[in-house]
Amino acid sequence: MTATVVAQRLYSVADWYDAEALLSTEERRVLGRLRTFLETEAKPLLAEYWERGEFPEQLAQPLIDLDLMEPADLTVDAPARGIFHGFRIFELARTDASLATWYTAQAGLFRTAIRVGASDEQQKEWMPKVIDFSLKGVFSLTEPEHGSDIAGGLSTTARFEPGPGTEPDGGSWVLDGAKRWIGGASTADVLCVFARDVADGQVKAFLVDRVADGVILEKIHGKTSLRMMQNAHITLNNVRVPAAMRLHNVDSFKDVAAMLRAMRSDVAWIATGIQAGAFEAALAYVRERQQFGRSLGSFQLVQEKLARMLGNITASLSLVVRLTEQQGWGIYRDQDSALAKMQTSLMMRETVALAREVVGGNGITLAADVARFHADAEAVYSYEGTHEINALIIGRALTGASAFTN
Repeated sequence: MTATVVAQRLYSVADWYDAEALLSTEERRVLGRLRTFLETEAKPLLAEYWERGEFPEQLAQPLIDLDLMEPADLTVDAPARGIFHGFRIFELARTDASLATWYTAQAGLFRTAIRVGASDEQQKEWMPKVIDFSLKGVFSLTEPEHGSDIAGGLSTTARFEPGPGTEPDGGSWVLDGAKRWIGGASTADVLCVFARDVADGQVKAFLVDRVADGVILEKIHGKTSLRMMQNAHITLNNVRVPAAMRLHNVDSFKDVAAMLRAMRSDVAWIATGIQAGAFEAALAYVRERQQFGRSLGSFQLVQEKLARMLGNITASLSLVVRLTEQQGWGIYRDQDSALAKMQTSLMMRETVALAREVVGGNGITLAADVARFHADAEAVYSYEGTHEINALIIGRALTGASAFTN
């Protein structure tokens, strides 16, 4: 690699083995635009809004205008690749976990729901609107009493009522139940709600108008993690949904699992980006901080912690890059995405803890940035499959025996 190319690298410190070299010049240019926006427009707001527990809505439209989902300047000769999408998530999470979660709610979860669950006709109508954010949606699966056991425990119901014509074009569905922890619901146009059909007991998916009669949204207060992300408790009381708004290719939880299989890689990229952000903030601090008449970064124990953090980030990047390459070849296996999510989250937990340690008492204040990453990591550690659930998915693949309880 020439000195000129090295000088243009975005991740010269955290990306020790230069995974960024897999990106094209055009992809790095788009990410550079994102980097500039995050550094100049977003970063100055983060501590204040994190403490307030509010999302900086003034950043939403400028982020959308950056055209990051399918950038026009990448699709002229070659479409945006999986590795670009991964580094886009990495860059967002390296700045703030809530920003990354907010963006991937649309670009990852909702887009995947449409890509996997919608019929060809539905995709032709909805996908362009998903990409340009003119149709904003959220993935509404988790329930108040069912998270890890959602496959068998999902209790929101859907009842079909015939009307003029037949399903999938005629009649309507009536939904009853509740969803919880749904990030971005308050600003979405539609809620992608998963409900169990009372007729056959199978899980179906529906695009529900956020302001439809019977839909009640309540902000979840008192969070100590992802404080900027607005999570909602959603109640569905006798909510009517036109049959045409059912995702026609979702007929069982097996179809939902296909979505989760694809989306867990996004969360692994978030976990990796959080590590990079915490590490970079800690490194900047110890280079400047003086203790005992010396730079804090000159002490052996501090350097050992920095080395462990970098090792975790490097291993995490290796995992997510390889997983993304495999998915680009059409290889999607539950155990692969589960392994990436489980291991990057585990290393993330250690990395942010080490970052907080080396920053000392200032590591619990928002001024040094580390505290934000330290707290937000806990939410990422749990969502899109807990450590234990992902471990059991991997164990099932290794042994051929399922250890999940009924």
